[in-house]
Amino acid sequence: MRSGRTRKLKFEINVVPYIDVMLVLVVILMVAAPMTNPSVVNLPNAGPSKQAPTDYLEIAIKPDGTATVGKHSAGKPEKTLSHADLLERLQHLHETEPDLPLLIAADKEIKYDEVMQMIAGAKKLGITRVGLATK
Repeated sequence: MRSGRTRKLKFEINVVPYIDVMLVLVVILMVAAPMTNPSVVNLPNAGPSKQAPTDYLEIAIKPDGTATVGKHSAGKPEKTLSHADLLERLQHLHETEPDLPLLIAADKEIKYDEVMQMIAGAKKLGITRVGLATK
């Protein structure tokens, strides 16, 4: 070495190319984000079941939040009940005939959360076969 100074090696990463790549990715995401519409959910259509049961418990949820429950084949008039009374009536019907499946028919104006609460309540009562009515 001419002047007596020793050169030290620098162990550093050149960050400039990484910044360029990140900026390109940000631009791509900014362009692609408005093209997707996250508020639209396309639910699958359900076909008819191969073996529809002849006897089943049916819950019909109306737009005003009340519901009716009853045995489908009995032909008895269904009672309009609140959510708490509905679960009690459902438990009574399930205890008398534990093998009957449950069909939930909800109006299209009902929030999906209410239908999910009905399914969860039925599962807590021990009803294992729960179906949803479709058009």
